[in-house]
Amino acid sequence: MGKKILVVEDDKDILFIIGMVLADEGYEPVLFDSGPDGADIRRHMPDLILMDIRIQGYIKTGAEICEELKSTPDFYSIPILMVSAEANIESLSLKCHADGFIVKPFDILGLVNKVKEFLT
Repeated sequence: MGKKILVVEDDKDILFIIGMVLADEGYEPVLFDSGPDGADIRRHMPDLILMDIRIQGYIKTGAEICEELKSTPDFYSIPILMVSAEANIESLSLKCHADGFIVKPFDILGLVNKVKEFLT
């Protein structure tokens, strides 16, 4: 299997689609419909994280999780792309030290190209 990508998305349909697309591209998707904790990240040690900003029913936002990961030496080098329809996704991504962002709704080719940009 290819490089491992951890995907955090509370919309199960979007999560399924992203997982399917990534698998079709030869990546190994690890899917979470709720926020992962440090143990989850450590167990999977992904090559890239796609993180929704708003995680319905979870105590933290994706931006808060991103900020925590980027301040932890074990995880700060893992690229994190924030994924959201938030109007201010760019500033939210910068604030939490994400490596980039993908605007929802996204097209499949755009998603794949953005992932490849960080995994080449």
